[in-house]
Amino acid sequence: MEIAGKVAVVTGASMGIGEAVAKIFVEQGASVVLLSRDAGRAESARSRVGHAERTLALSCDVRHREEIDRVISLTLHHFGRIDIWVNNAGHGLIDSVARMDLSACRDMFETNLFGAIAGMQAIIPVMKQQNAGTIINISSVAGHIPLPYSAGYSGTKFALNAMGKAAGVELKNRNINVLTVCPGYVRTDFSANAVRGGEVKKVRPSTVRGITAERVARATLAGYRRQKREVIVPWTMHPVIKLYQLFPGLVEKAMVRLAKPAE
Repeated sequence: MEIAGKVAVVTGASMGIGEAVAKIFVEQGASVVLLSRDAGRAESARSRVGHAERTLALSCDVRHREEIDRVISLTLHHFGRIDIWVNNAGHGLIDSVARMDLSACRDMFETNLFGAIAGMQAIIPVMKQQNAGTIINISSVAGHIPLPYSAGYSGTKFALNAMGKAAGVELKNRNINVLTVCPGYVRTDFSANAVRGGEVKKVRPSTVRGITAERVARATLAGYRRQKREVIVPWTMHPVIKLYQLFPGLVEKAMVRLAKPAE
């Protein structure tokens, strides 16, 4: 499926993966609305993306359904339709299950999971009326393999994977595809911006540098064009996920050895 001429809305588009997805979509001929809780940061990202005639920057806190509805209304007024909705807004929480602050965990679920569900519930009627559309949920490999000391974040992504894939089945006969994108380690400011609790550790081999946000964006574009149900990037994460499914004890032993205080 070609993307030129399509209209896409990207939440959490002021930096990292969201901005990279917005940029590659625009470069391929789409019109894109960049959303962020901070209108100024959204506008700065729009300036970096370029193609001002085909972009729009709006403030939107996905925790509030009325703000999502406002964005949809403004986008339809400005561009006439919405072909692609990208749920990317989210943040992390680094702490152990025993010590993590429950209010911080609930707030993360409100953004990462319930914000994405609200986005889907808001855009599905529009796409049903158009009889076409694609919803893209930016999830994580942490939605396949529980990540110690980021268990709350993993929980949001496990749930997002389930919601997106179930919605994909429900919407299959309405010509609406739901794509779940699961990146591994990505070199962004995600960890720096994560909420940090009292027991901050990381479980990551020192040799793993991570992939770029641009690589995730390219994989997302390819998944959209092929109308896939899931994309895992990089490809080397496929055997890791399969290994965990078949031999979880082996992977968990490795995680115990790797766990060390985060910088």
